[in-house]
Amino acid sequence: MAAIALPENLDLKAAAPLKAALLARRGAPIEIEADQVRRFGGLCLQVLLAARKAWDRDGQPFSIKGPSEAFVETTRLFGAEKALLSAEFQGAES
Repeated sequence: MAAIALPENLDLKAAAPLKAALLARRGAPIEIEADQVRRFGGLCLQVLLAARKAWDRDGQPFSIKGPSEAFVETTRLFGAEKALLSAEFQGAES
């Protein structure tokens, strides 16, 4: 399974490299390591949501491993927790 470790800062500058890294791994199972994320912007969230959808269409596993509190909270604030996070993290308290 391919893995991508997300950087601490998922801002505008991180969106294009994230998209490229995901595209390079399309067609195979992927695990996103989100434990180091401290800032998580909307554009990177959109990239991850699009990737989740693409992996689902391809019938390939897509998982978020060990999301940081900031990652989970930002995903919740955008209303995307059910689309992006496993049930284990959807109900986690901040």
